[in-house]
Amino acid sequence: MLQEVSRREQIDLVLLRRYRENDDLRAREELAQRCMPLVKSLARKYAGRGEDIEDLVQAGTIGLVKAIDRYDLDAGHRFVSYAVPNITGEIRRHFRDHTWAVHVPRSMQELDAKIQATTRTVMADTGREPTDDDLAEELGATVHDIRDARSAGKAYRALSMDAPAGEARELADTHGSIDPGFARVEAAVTVQDAMGALNDRERDVLRMRFDEELLQREIAEQIGVSQMQVSRIIRAAVDRMADHVVVGDEPAPLAA
Repeated sequence: MLQEVSRREQIDLVLLRRYRENDDLRAREELAQRCMPLVKSLARKYAGRGEDIEDLVQAGTIGLVKAIDRYDLDAGHRFVSYAVPNITGEIRRHFRDHTWAVHVPRSMQELDAKIQATTRTVMADTGREPTDDDLAEELGATVHDIRDARSAGKAYRALSMDAPAGEARELADTHGSIDPGFARVEAAVTVQDAMGALNDRERDVLRMRFDEELLQREIAEQIGVSQMQVSRIIRAAVDRMADHVVVGDEPAPLAA
């Protein structure tokens, strides 16, 4: 798995260099096609909110193209990690620009407006809020119509997707879920990056232990050390990978 992720990342970088250094538009298009599963995965997170999934994918694709155009080859960032916020940013911008409120039939809008006006009048005259029965009698409508109009009015005055939702979150963050497939890809990319902090023997030991699922005794026999030494190699390698990830974008020095 780690080798597969590494090859994928290398191919992405090759395509990026061909596009940025040689103005190779075919490389740009190929990279965009390779990243479309990621765009669709992120778009599905925002599905079910009144917008067609194809529109969300199109918005996400715009973010992907912007990421390709803006990516700094010398910055040391993984392209996938750089692309994700650009893609989700465009999807959220689509909601902000095109779906401030859902469509409500005009008849419901008009009845809701009458309900609001009548409610204010009754409260000013009596000091209490009218019931649905009161409003139905006053407006010559059924209680069912009153309740439908109230619900439609709330939908018509929908909050922006960027509206605060508490705990420093936006409303968009409280809906949907992250595609588990994307989480696995991100985890694999992170592991592959952290493997760069290890020397060849440590990488071989981790590969045998976790990819090939060999026992520590079997690994010890293959590399000619004791089982205790294998355990120490694994612990040291995992600690070094963790330190590398915590450091962030500044690469940790390669082990000797």
